[in-house]
Amino acid sequence: MKMKLTTKIFIGLMVGIVAGLILGGSPEIATKFIGPFGTLFLNLIMMIIVPLVFSSLIVGAASIGDIKKLGRVGGKTVGFYLATTAVAVTIGLILGNLIQPGSGMVMLEEVTIEARNAPPLVETLLAIVPRNPLQGLVNGNMLQIITFALFLGVAITTAGEKGKPVLNFFDSLAEIMYKITAFIMNLAPYGVFALITPVVAHNGPAVLWPLAKVIAAVYIGAILHSIIVYSSIVKVFAKMNPLRFFKGVSPAAAVAFSTCSSAGTLPVTIKSCRDNLGVSNSVSSFVLPLGATINMDGTALYQGVCALFVAQIYGLDLSIAQQVSIILTATLASIGTAGVPGAGFIMLTMVLTSVGLPLEGSALIAGIDRILDMARTTVNVVGDSAVAVAIAATENELNVEEGSKVEV
Repeated sequence: MKMKLTTKIFIGLMVGIVAGLILGGSPEIATKFIGPFGTLFLNLIMMIIVPLVFSSLIVGAASIGDIKKLGRVGGKTVGFYLATTAVAVTIGLILGNLIQPGSGMVMLEEVTIEARNAPPLVETLLAIVPRNPLQGLVNGNMLQIITFALFLGVAITTAGEKGKPVLNFFDSLAEIMYKITAFIMNLAPYGVFALITPVVAHNGPAVLWPLAKVIAAVYIGAILHSIIVYSSIVKVFAKMNPLRFFKGVSPAAAVAFSTCSSAGTLPVTIKSCRDNLGVSNSVSSFVLPLGATINMDGTALYQGVCALFVAQIYGLDLSIAQQVSIILTATLASIGTAGVPGAGFIMLTMVLTSVGLPLEGSALIAGIDRILDMARTTVNVVGDSAVAVAIAATENELNVEEGSKVEV
């Protein structure tokens, strides 16, 4: 019996954890000799992101056909994403207040970190529309790529017969990218092993208790958010058994956990939603690339926990108004957060600034950011899939029978 890819990935995870523990005394060995293979795997995945997102979004927008339907689907998608993000950061704040991860830890010495100022909101919104689409593609600016792809998709729809050759080209390009993705994913177990081993070697037994509480709060929040929010979404809007949903999305969740990249996991997420959950091509190729860029539930949850952690280690109390400000900032900032490793950490400085917390406190989070990134990226990807299922169901684009036939 042939072993499934998901099983191989989990074996890679477990072997990587064991190897990391063994190399805990010499983490530089894991970093120098094993880590580069993980970087190579990530580079392979990142290589296909721009052509995959660009082609799949064009096909997705054009496949929807009706412009009114495109606007309706887009509005519902963004609405779902913003609502779940707001709930996620609220859960993070609740857990931060209950667990008190920063209690018992006092900042005895000053630490410094270079702050990155967020651009003004108007500038961010204007930057969504590229002056030069090719420059946006070359630089990998996901928001600009999405904007240009949506314009092209809509234009192809309105062009009628004359637009079909262009649509066929991008449809073929998308299929080619899926084939390349399948090849790269066969290397995933080895890539996962190489990514996990240095993380465990560096952070395994050496994490301080307060930081361990931060990790626990984020992971508990990730589990609660997934069970409560995503189960409710697929049950209420798609009448789907939540267990079947989580089983179907598990390949994407496993890759997200190890790569820490929503965008990098996108090919697997699309495949899981199409083959395992029965989401149509038109919905999956539109909703999921959009979600990989603007849906950051796990990141928002992490920021709620970390903001309270920083406040607690400095002996500061956040008012209800300040915590509401965190919710708003994290929700709106998620739209501009690229789905790549480490982007959430940059976004954290925006949240801390919004409520006047010392940016130096975020330096403490940097040491465990990769561990936190695993949980928050997994939540991001599972959330994308839950919304895709809900949108497909409301648009009569969910083939439950087809999805249920596929072995997960």
